Amino acid sequence: RYVLCEVVSEDPRCRQCIEDRAVGLAVRDAIGRVHGDYGLACCSISFTVKYLNAYTGTVLLRCRKDSYRLLCSALPFVRQLESRNQRYPCFLNTLHVGGTIRTCQKFLIQYNRRQLLMLLQNCTNEEERRCIQKSVLSCFLTEEQSQSGDEEDDDGTE
Repeated sequence: RYVLCEVVSEDPRCRQCIEDRAVGLAVRDAIGRVHGDYGLACCSISFTVKYLNAYTGTVLLRCRKDSYRLLCSALPFVRQLESRNQRYPCFLNTLHVGGTIRTCQKFLIQYNRRQLLMLLQNCTNEEERRCIQKSVLSCFLTEEQSQSGDEEDDDGTE
């Protein structure tokens, strides 16, 4: 399973300084604290941070299908990320759990579109409105013909 999360922090430096290694260590530590050695062993078998966008704070985690509930239940216990000997208080907000990276991408596009529409409603001047409208219009997913070798992440487990 793929778990799509966002890093939420009041400190803007937190997002800019995070690394996938720091997120992975923080999540493993939370799993160990909440579920002990058994939970950590179950989740560590194929746990990886597949994608991290430090600018938006978007994180895509991968784990085995039979242990994603352990992972999701431990994510609220991530309270800080440590990077470059600095600790940044934050938490991980779970946005979506999917069977493939593609379903998480589709969800993220729709989620970002909804967020931009909410920003559009709260605009104070016309210049902000034009910039946000341009961003909303640029959010689309193109359907491309996939080659037979490109479907390695599509395991059909939705």
